[in-house]
Amino acid sequence: MNLSKSQYMKGLQCPKALWLFKKRKDLATEPDQRRLNLFETGHRVGDLAKQLFPGGAEVEYRQSDYQGMIDETARLTLSENVIYEGSFSTNGVFVRADILVKNGEAWDIYEVKATASTKAVHKPDVAIQWYVIGQHLPLNKAYLVHLNTAYVRSGELDLQSLFSADEVTEAVQAEQASIADNLNDLERVLAGGEPDILIGTHCNNSYECDFHHHCWRDVPYPSVLDLCRLNGDKKFAYYHQGIVTYEDARKHIGLNAVQALQVNTALNRELHIDTDAITDYLRGVRYPINFLDFETFQDAIPRFDGQGPYKNIPFQYSLHILHENGELEHREFLADETEDPRLRLTRQLLQDLTDEGTILAFHQSFEIGVINGLARHFGQYSAQLIALTDRFMDLEIPFKNLMYYHPEFHGSFSIKSVLPALFPDDPELDYKNLDIQSGDVAMDVFPHLHEVDNPDDKEAIRNSLLAYCRLDTLAMVKIWGKLEGIAITEK
Repeated sequence: MNLSKSQYMKGLQCPKALWLFKKRKDLATEPDQRRLNLFETGHRVGDLAKQLFPGGAEVEYRQSDYQGMIDETARLTLSENVIYEGSFSTNGVFVRADILVKNGEAWDIYEVKATASTKAVHKPDVAIQWYVIGQHLPLNKAYLVHLNTAYVRSGELDLQSLFSADEVTEAVQAEQASIADNLNDLERVLAGGEPDILIGTHCNNSYECDFHHHCWRDVPYPSVLDLCRLNGDKKFAYYHQGIVTYEDARKHIGLNAVQALQVNTALNRELHIDTDAITDYLRGVRYPINFLDFETFQDAIPRFDGQGPYKNIPFQYSLHILHENGELEHREFLADETEDPRLRLTRQLLQDLTDEGTILAFHQSFEIGVINGLARHFGQYSAQLIALTDRFMDLEIPFKNLMYYHPEFHGSFSIKSVLPALFPDDPELDYKNLDIQSGDVAMDVFPHLHEVDNPDDKEAIRNSLLAYCRLDTLAMVKIWGKLEGIAITEK
């Protein structure tokens, strides 16, 4: 058996995923740009963490020469006190240690993760390294190095403050007793046919599986797995009992009010509309109505002063303003990707928003959170920004509170579910017609925009970002109009 550390971790999450990776890799889904960006971030954070222990020797990765990497590492342990990417193999398991530091006559392992904390899944990752490396070197302690979200950049990066190191020696040693059994189990799996392992919460816990499409190919949509406000373990328990469709759920599950509405409207193909509740909601809105949406990014390694790891930094907004006479105007902001966007965005936002009237957002806690963050960062604008939060109303409320429910929501109340259900045949309102189709993609694209050298490519990306954010607020205008039409027509 030949396993890398990542393959061992894949097998712990799901032995079937490991079998498919080894035997039927052709069934895997290619990683999208977001996942590739995550990999890149991990490499950047790992490289930066090496500077915590400067002067070490690095073992270069050579895909076709694993034995050469192992031999080089063995030589370096005789002369070096710090080794980066040291390579070892024991019983067919190959691992590379991010950082090895000599501590007296033994060595400490430092595993670097581009996360904000130590997670449970990280400990078996270090444990398999301890198991393999411990056959070759005396080991002392094991540490997980992660980013410190309390750190705020001021001037040059302070690496000692940027990173935190959590000792996990005791947990890693406790894992050793089970590793041999785990490896034997995985060896038996790989020696046989495709394992018959049912889908479950493990499919995306702790990592997204490359074979989701293959394993879920027979799951109908919608199914019991789409029931809202139902624990994941319960969903899969029902599914494996043969309670699969909405009809099955209606017959065999004690549905709560929301789930019953979800199921019944879907099966009966009918809308649920509480006209009085919608009308009451609309009475709270004041013209001019400011439909506002932010886009933000999160840098693992902060680029700007006043920025911390994984803190939301707004770089863009779209604002549609609907006046009482029916006039609609659009204002927008997209930052210069080479500078900290927050000051210019704040000043422009305060100019663009009307002095009076409701500010409507979809899932308003996000927009309010962005504004509160700006208020904390810019004391000179704090009072003006905080005053905005009292004017907010949430356009998600009529749907989340079941004033309006469409069978095509399938238990989701996000704007990406609401909009196509309400306007299924309007190409202007179809996110699929855009180059950037989600906030997650926008969040990944903008931080890399300053790395794009071709001016035409850069302009195209900026136009795509503008088009996406513009649709978010135009969608709110249209959704508002739909609700207003119901209230006026039926009240």
